[in-house]
Amino acid sequence: MTIQFPPSGCATMFEGFDWATSPLGPRTAWPPELKTLTSVMLGSLQPMLIVWGPEQTTLYNDGYAAMCGNRHPAAFGGSFKSLWHDIWDQVEPIISAAYAGQGTSMDDIQFTMHRNGYPEETHFAFSYTPVRDPWGSVLGMFCACTETTSEVRARRVQDDLKERFMQVFELSQGGIAMLAGKDHVFEYANEEYYSMIGVGREIIGKTVAEAVPEVIRQGFIGLLDGVFASGDPFVAKNLPVKLNRGPEGEEQSRLIDLVYQPTRSAEGCITGILVQARDVTALRAEEKHRELLAYELGHRLKNQLAMVQAIASQTLRYAPDMQTARTNLSDRVAVLSRSHDAIIEGGTGHSRVGDLVGQMTAIHDNRDHPRIVVTGPNMTVGSRPALSLSLILHELATNAVKYGALSSPDGRITLTWRVGGPYRDRFKLEWKETGGPPVSIPEKEGTGSRLIRAGLNGTADCQLAIDYEADGLRFSISADLAGFQKEH
Repeated sequence: MTIQFPPSGCATMFEGFDWATSPLGPRTAWPPELKTLTSVMLGSLQPMLIVWGPEQTTLYNDGYAAMCGNRHPAAFGGSFKSLWHDIWDQVEPIISAAYAGQGTSMDDIQFTMHRNGYPEETHFAFSYTPVRDPWGSVLGMFCACTETTSEVRARRVQDDLKERFMQVFELSQGGIAMLAGKDHVFEYANEEYYSMIGVGREIIGKTVAEAVPEVIRQGFIGLLDGVFASGDPFVAKNLPVKLNRGPEGEEQSRLIDLVYQPTRSAEGCITGILVQARDVTALRAEEKHRELLAYELGHRLKNQLAMVQAIASQTLRYAPDMQTARTNLSDRVAVLSRSHDAIIEGGTGHSRVGDLVGQMTAIHDNRDHPRIVVTGPNMTVGSRPALSLSLILHELATNAVKYGALSSPDGRITLTWRVGGPYRDRFKLEWKETGGPPVSIPEKEGTGSRLIRAGLNGTADCQLAIDYEADGLRFSISADLAGFQKEH
């Protein structure tokens, strides 16, 4: 009769087991190799296993019993195949190799076990060592092993978390890089960071000084050294930097928002620096342009009364009766209002030069007695150049009403535009005043003059000339046709 022992420890089970009824026979008849290994196994805290004899009888200690799940204690003293029947197709080649005299060692092997009544993924590190008698015959196998399932799961969680962080870094609107050690070696950089410093650079595994050498003379290595030594982050906005990021590696000046944040180990030691950088060159240029427009709007608002007075004066001067004057004055003020709406909105879609000129003449000229003569095709213009052109035309006309040709009854303006250049790839516009009071170069440049000299926004090559001739102002502007008509 088989005696059932409670799971009070493998050593207790070993002492109470009826070995005479097992394939191993009574303990007194065991070979010295089995006796020695059993003593080592039961006295060890590491999970250990002995598989012995042709029947592959299985002995193990408490550490290994925990790995058996609910198959312990029934598996103790039974066959190795019965213990691991659900993964026998994977285990059998390894145990057969051991019985053939070939040892096996693995740092990680994966099984899907049913040891607790349900399938579960498990991982183990182990070594199978053949046990021989003095004559070289294999008597059995000895195994020292460790279950690494929890470690593998923890590593996967860490890898998943790291992957999520990498995805966040890649989706970030700014450039992100990870630097390791006091020499600031690149461990990681997202696509935006590569784009900022110049696509095509090989930086991973290199120091910042090696990968981006142009920043050395600009003091950035010193900033990194300071952050690494002090542990204090560095934060700067609109920081100028010169980077060799052009198509041929030429140097370009950029503005960046920059953060150097030290990273620390679990013990609190500084291990590296997290770099967060954003190229704000275009953003600051756009803000500067908006500031210029804001100044211009303020300038134009200050002149509203003067402009309305000029419109009223011209309308009343040539109106045959009060009803006509009232109607014309109302229409022109409405056109003035629409003009300012277009400037504030910034323009949408393609405009036409003729429409912009017509908007200006509707405000500043008298259709019954026109003094602005216009000639040119009603060609398209992109929204950004259209806004600039509209502001320039209204600024020229406003100045003409206040100081130039339109301030005199006999004054005239000739406005022409065309497509020119050797390859017909240029937009050209000319403004010519005659019959007005003598003009001279202003003593100081105002907001309106700066706006005119800013040229046509959105064009790659814009050239202009302003001549204060004795008989009237001359203004000309020329820009590349592609940029002038491109919708930005």
